[in-house]
Amino acid sequence: MSMITERPVSNSAGQPPVRTVAEESATPRRDVRAVVSAYVALTKPRIVELLLVTTVPAMMLADGGMPSLWLVAVVLVGGSLAAGAASVLNCYIDRDIDQLMRRTKRRPLPAHTVSPRNALVFGLVLAVVSTALMAALTNLLAAALTLAAIVYYDLVYTLWLKRTTTANTFWGGACGAAPVLIGWAAVTNSLAPQAWVLFAVVFFWQMPHFYPLAMKYKDDYARAGIPMLPVVASARRVNAEILVFAWLTVLASLVLWPLGMSLVYGVPTLVVGAVFLVEAHRLCRRVTRGQAVKPMRLFHWSTTYLTILFAAVALDALV
Repeated sequence: MSMITERPVSNSAGQPPVRTVAEESATPRRDVRAVVSAYVALTKPRIVELLLVTTVPAMMLADGGMPSLWLVAVVLVGGSLAAGAASVLNCYIDRDIDQLMRRTKRRPLPAHTVSPRNALVFGLVLAVVSTALMAALTNLLAAALTLAAIVYYDLVYTLWLKRTTTANTFWGGACGAAPVLIGWAAVTNSLAPQAWVLFAVVFFWQMPHFYPLAMKYKDDYARAGIPMLPVVASARRVNAEILVFAWLTVLASLVLWPLGMSLVYGVPTLVVGAVFLVEAHRLCRRVTRGQAVKPMRLFHWSTTYLTILFAAVALDALV
C-alpha cells in the first residue's frame, strides 16, 4: 500500500497557500495535547493504577473501616505523584536501553518527544511535591516511606541492581510493595504486623507477575544487556522461582487470615490463591514440556489475583 501525500496548492500568483485561522489554531492545540500525552506517558499510568489498588484497602484495614475521604484523597494524589515521579526518573535513567528494546523504544525519551533534561526536571518536581504533600497533610513516617520508595526504585534498583544482577526483580520488589506501608502509615503513623504481611504478599507476588513478562520479552532484554532471570538462567531455574514465589505469595496472604480477618477475606483468598497456583504450575509445565508457553496468561491473571485479594481486604474491613 502506498501512502498518498497531498501537495499544497499555490494561488494564482505562485505564492504558498494561505492557512485559515481554523488551521492555525488547530495545530497548537494538537501540539499541546501531544506534549501533555507524552509527559503523562512518562509516569506509566498503568503502574500507578496497580499500586493504588493495594494502597486504599491497606488504609481501610488500618482504620478498621473507611478512613476520612480527605485522607484517602491526599494519599491517592500523593501516591500517584510519587509513583509517577519514580517512573519518570526511571525513564530518564533507562533512556539508553529503552531505545534498544521493541517494547520501550516508543516511549517519549527514545522517541524524542520529551528531552532528557525536561524529563529529569519533571521527575524531580513530582518527587518533591509528592513528598511535601505527604509530609504536610499526613505524617512524617508516611512521607519518609514515600521518599525512600522513590530513591530506592531509581537509584538502587534502576541505576544499579537492574543492570548488574539476576536478582534485580527480587530486590526491586520492595518498591512495588511500599504503597501498602505508606497507606497504613498515613492512617496510623505506625506499621502493624498486618501491614508487613500485606507488604510480603505484594513483594513475593512480583516475581510470578514479572517473570512471565520477562519471558515474553526475553530477546529485548538480552539486546539491551539487562540480566533478567529468563535471559541468563535455565528454564528450570525460572520455573523454580515462579513456583516458589507463587506459593510464598499465597501462603503470605493466608497468614493475614488469623490476624483479625473473617471469612469475607478468607474464602476469596483461598479461591483466587488456588487458581493463581494452578496457572503458575501450568506455565511451568508448558515450559518443561517444550509446548507453547503463553506467559502473558499468568501475567494477566496475577494482576486479577492481586486485585481480587485486596478487594477482599477492603470488604472485610467494612463488615
